[in-house]
Amino acid sequence: MVQKYQSPVRVYKYPFELVMAAYEKRFPTCPEIPVFLGSEILHESRSDDGAIHIIERSCKLNVDAPRLLKKIAGVEYVFFIQKNTVNWKERTLRIEAHNETFANRVVVLETCSYSVHPENEEWTCFEQSASLDIKSFFGFESTVEKIAMKQYTSNIKRGKEVIEHYLKELISQGITFIPRWTPPPTCGQKDKRAPAVGRDADDIPLESGAPGTTKEQTGSSCPPAEAVSPDADKLDADYIERYLGQLTPMQESCLIRLRQWLQETHKGKIPKDEHILRFLRARDFNIDKAREMLCQSLSWRKQYQVDYILQSWRPPALLDEYYTGGWHYQDKDGRPLYILRLGQMDTKGLVKALGEESLLRHVLSINEEGQKRCEENTNIFGRPITSWTCLVDLEGLNMRHLWRPGVKALLRIIEVVEDNYPETLGRLLIVRAPRVFPVLWTLVSPFINENTRQKFLIYSGSNYQGPGGLVDYVDKDVIPDFLGGDCMCTVPEGGLVPKSLYQTEEEPENSDHIRLWTETIYHSASVLKGAPHEIVVEILEGESVITWDFDILKGDVVFSLFHSKRAPETSHKEATLPSTSAAGDNMQLIDKTWILGVDYSRMESPLVCREGESIQGSHVTRWPGFYILQWKMHGPLPCSGTSLPRVDDVLASLQVSSHKCKLIYYYEVLASKDFRGSMSSLESCNSGFSQLSGATTSSSQSQSSSHLSR
Repeated sequence: MVQKYQSPVRVYKYPFELVMAAYEKRFPTCPEIPVFLGSEILHESRSDDGAIHIIERSCKLNVDAPRLLKKIAGVEYVFFIQKNTVNWKERTLRIEAHNETFANRVVVLETCSYSVHPENEEWTCFEQSASLDIKSFFGFESTVEKIAMKQYTSNIKRGKEVIEHYLKELISQGITFIPRWTPPPTCGQKDKRAPAVGRDADDIPLESGAPGTTKEQTGSSCPPAEAVSPDADKLDADYIERYLGQLTPMQESCLIRLRQWLQETHKGKIPKDEHILRFLRARDFNIDKAREMLCQSLSWRKQYQVDYILQSWRPPALLDEYYTGGWHYQDKDGRPLYILRLGQMDTKGLVKALGEESLLRHVLSINEEGQKRCEENTNIFGRPITSWTCLVDLEGLNMRHLWRPGVKALLRIIEVVEDNYPETLGRLLIVRAPRVFPVLWTLVSPFINENTRQKFLIYSGSNYQGPGGLVDYVDKDVIPDFLGGDCMCTVPEGGLVPKSLYQTEEEPENSDHIRLWTETIYHSASVLKGAPHEIVVEILEGESVITWDFDILKGDVVFSLFHSKRAPETSHKEATLPSTSAAGDNMQLIDKTWILGVDYSRMESPLVCREGESIQGSHVTRWPGFYILQWKMHGPLPCSGTSLPRVDDVLASLQVSSHKCKLIYYYEVLASKDFRGSMSSLESCNSGFSQLSGATTSSSQSQSSSHLSR
């Protein structure tokens, strides 16, 4: 594999001629660079007017490699051929170098250039690129590659320091100006070139003073913060340090190369540099993996118009009232601080009232706002800030938050955020974690990137107070009042979302937006008198678990579970279709000719579900086959001759006779080994989670349970 390097543009705040004079001091040998043992001029030529000066050298290097490897290779030193072409008229120097030693096994190519800064002719720019291709090396190809890359990157930094050292040396000697090249005088004309300040002109080797560099050479960067790159399509080193942070030479190279690739292949707007850098960090600066991840994200952003979400997204009033999250100043490092009172949030109610689409879009808008705040804080604090801190308060967290559809929606949101907003979370502070938190963490943590998990700090009880707690990361005057601080926090307190606000599929969400998810966790259904709604679940193996979760939005229904060895023939010949009556989202599967106890059997007693109730349950299957979940309209039970009908039943029959019942439902099939201890098997008196006993995995019997919450 060919290793490549591309430097940012490094800027010296000195004229080209002075930089060249400093550069000349490196030859024929340079004590400041121990690896560079010396050089010998092989060829030298000048143009007639002296404007072009070409020097070709053989450079001797002592590579820092294991003694055994040198012995196997049979060489003690490595030689490079270097060709330097200085153009005094254009004020440029081009350096081309390649290895002479092991040229048939290893190919090292390097190109460097010095030129005048396009916006300030008294400054000098430096760029460097190189490639390394190890074809074969006695079976030590990987070792040689690592040694070469380590040596090269360390020498890049050293080369920069050497040029700065010789510039200071020249200035200390009183040399602060060297006149520019001028055409040679014609016959009878006197040479009027100006001498250097503090020295005679003859003391400064002008025409011979532009020697080349070994492959370690680089420049130093120190343009003012407001200066732009010499080329609008290039990055300078000062900009990287000021706005992106300290990067190693190879990290800088990866950023520049990926950025160049985007400019060449993506017409139009490309991502900001800090955004590109996040994807590189997420993939440990593997440029191929980062490019793949970034391209997928860019396609996703374009498809769903995420770039415009801050302008187009307006959170529903329900979110403003019940979503317990918001921005709150910044932490001690200057990172924007986001507070989420997860324990006070009715996640179940929000999912059912708004749907996953609205919640995802809201989370995306938070991430987009976070990136915007990072840019603002970078300018405010004068240092790179590329991530934010999240403070999560779990006071109030209980089993109702471990409701499987809600956790499933959370995992889907985490997946989208991890894929498209990598390395945006700088730190996650979790406070007041209750005993149930380890269960939630066990469910969620496998879906979180390892780099992200390492940023989590978890405090149980009141451990967040005092030294070692929040005060280590957040200033005292910013800690929210509900955590014992003095700062008033405007984050909503949340509360239970009224069930009257629960949404059905008949009420489309976000109709003005392109849907981010084509399928939803919950489905809606209508139940008419004499027309139940039925769904079929095929079980291929025994000892599976069918789980369900549904809410009755209107009317009263009876829920039943049946088993049949025969499949409802909905997908077979049209003539043999069972009787179905479609009433919007209503579907019937049990053929009217089927006989209960013969063609199908009841797996559990009917459960009467009243309007407004939430039902969660599970059934452990014993046999393979087809399981049918049925919801039918509830009517009054037949009366005996000596008993009168209940008043509630009479009122219910009068009420439902004029309209259909409505419900939203979710179901899933799990292997019993996956179900035990999962989020479906947890029970809460508040949310009615089903619980499976220790006999869940037994194949000797079927078990089922349903719980409700009002």
